[in-house]
Amino acid sequence: MTTHFSSQDPKLVHPADEHPVDRHLVEGQLNGAESHPPAPALSVVVPIYNEVESLPRLIEAIASTLRASGMDYEIVCVDDGSKDGSTALLKQLAQQRTDLRAVLLRRNYGQTAAMAAGFNHARGAVIVTLDGDLQNDPADIPMLVAKLNEGYDLVSGWRKHRQDAALTRLLPSKIANALIGSVTGVKLHDYGCSLKAYRAEVVEDMNLYGELHRFLPALAYIEGARITEVPVRHHARRFGKSKYGLGRTVRVVMDLFTIAFMKKFLTRPMHVFGLWGLVLMGSSTLVGLYLGFLKFGRGQDIGDRPLLILAVVLFLAGVQLFCFGLLAELLMRTYHESQGRPIYRVREVAGAGSSSLRQPPD
Repeated sequence: MTTHFSSQDPKLVHPADEHPVDRHLVEGQLNGAESHPPAPALSVVVPIYNEVESLPRLIEAIASTLRASGMDYEIVCVDDGSKDGSTALLKQLAQQRTDLRAVLLRRNYGQTAAMAAGFNHARGAVIVTLDGDLQNDPADIPMLVAKLNEGYDLVSGWRKHRQDAALTRLLPSKIANALIGSVTGVKLHDYGCSLKAYRAEVVEDMNLYGELHRFLPALAYIEGARITEVPVRHHARRFGKSKYGLGRTVRVVMDLFTIAFMKKFLTRPMHVFGLWGLVLMGSSTLVGLYLGFLKFGRGQDIGDRPLLILAVVLFLAGVQLFCFGLLAELLMRTYHESQGRPIYRVREVAGAGSSSLRQPPD
């Protein structure tokens, strides 16, 4: 369902940053929707893993910012199997506060799973995500929401003055951002910033698995989202230690291959597997014709030639790739048809009588 924004509605102004926030966005409810209690317009999703010292300060900072802006909000904290007391503290805070919902995972599944759980439990028409270590500043949330109100589907934060170690965090991040941007076509300075704002319908179109939380803008772009980036504040870590290191580089590269394939060939895998299968089988045929000419045209012995082995290997590899393409086509059809996922996304429908869809036959 699309949330509409009106430039005529009164604005709310954040006292510190003076960013206008559309009152219809932060206070309006979905027409015709019944919920008990009423669903908030804004959901703030925070994955938590071993952040017991930061947790109370973070929740109060989020709440004070959103109350000052007059936003109708909820905070959804997802505990990803913490072992430092964060789970018990989060349950206690959730019982004391009316604006906090705690989602407790059974074990540590990783940040992607925690983000997916937060998206699934968020009820707002707009969803904002941020880290639980106090490095992202909750005071930037009104700015992201205001930017979203300009017509974007996803607003990504850019930690322009990032407060992290240069060698282990900043350098790998710059390389990864440049690589991801060149492969996906989504040019962002900071893919790794967790502070982002989404329209709920964009999040609903994305299925997260593995460690794809780093590629949420690219996944949204595949679904046709309009994306922009704004500078946000970033603070040095005050408590605990970072959960990331150089070991994530390999995982990022492997996930990047997945995103690149999804971007180009998600609905037509035969175009890549079948093409390369035909190329290999064609190359095998050419080598075979050449060997046949040597054998029957010039009477040469070809049994001990490496080209004969190459021709056989190329042909078998080509057949395998072609068969992979057929299987992938069947899997993609099953994926889309079983889940009722369309192969397109409609942004809006305009014109007389354009709101109705043709009904399938009984």
